[in-house]
Amino acid sequence: MRLTPAAAHALCAGLVAADLVARAWRIRWFCRGLGHRIGFGEALTLNAFGDAACAVTPMRFGGEPARLAGMLRARVPAPAAFVAIGHEVLAAWPVTILCAGWLAWRYAPEWWATMGRGMIRTAAGAWPWVAAVALLSVAAWWLARRVAHPAVRHVRRPVARIRVYWRRMPRWPVAASVVPSLVNLGSRVAILPVLALTLPDPPALGPMLLGSFALLYSQLVLPTPSGAGAVDLGFLAGAAGDLGSGDHVLLLAWRFYTSGVGVLLGVALAARLYGWRTVRRLFRRVEAR
Repeated sequence: MRLTPAAAHALCAGLVAADLVARAWRIRWFCRGLGHRIGFGEALTLNAFGDAACAVTPMRFGGEPARLAGMLRARVPAPAAFVAIGHEVLAAWPVTILCAGWLAWRYAPEWWATMGRGMIRTAAGAWPWVAAVALLSVAAWWLARRVAHPAVRHVRRPVARIRVYWRRMPRWPVAASVVPSLVNLGSRVAILPVLALTLPDPPALGPMLLGSFALLYSQLVLPTPSGAGAVDLGFLAGAAGDLGSGDHVLLLAWRFYTSGVGVLLGVALAARLYGWRTVRRLFRRVEAR
């Protein structure tokens, strides 16, 4: 199956939209479970704004403070907002781990045979770049450890109040969050394979799904914003397969749909709902001192 560029970009836009809608409903359910209702537009905005902060801060440190600030603007009490986001993260992790385990069990041998060895050879041949990225990542990690986020301090409350909200959370939002978490993971992982279907000879789908997952979720542990440098080097080295001479174009498109859309949409939606003055103030809260 081969897609035209227009069809591939339309599908990628649909995947991004599905991800945003699923996560908006998920955080609404967790807030509702604690007795606080937020509008769909507010949920969509605070998630998109969190995506924007994640994309531009080391180790994605800015994402949760930005979402917490958005929930405060939606009139959710700080302890309830903290508990809702905490439950959301804890409920999503088992889904992510199970999917990662299944992908590794099903496709890791084939990925290593068709992509892994070639990526190692490419990385060995480009060792100066690998060393530079490693040094920059260590420096970014060191700086990230020194980052102080004023927004985190603004949501501190007595632990007793947080415990009350934590015990108050019913089970149904946790159970209901499984489907949105699967949509979130599946839609983001599918973006790279969809873009690759525009190639005359795309890599095998299964190993490419594993490579796409690794490129996306490695950003959770890499210190640079959105894993800049390391993820891009892995992409070009063939972590998701041989993408041919157009790999730079696919990298730009993949970065746009997985990070760029979040930045643009987050800033635009937050500015429309909260105003530019508030957006600038929130960005200052998630910046390093």
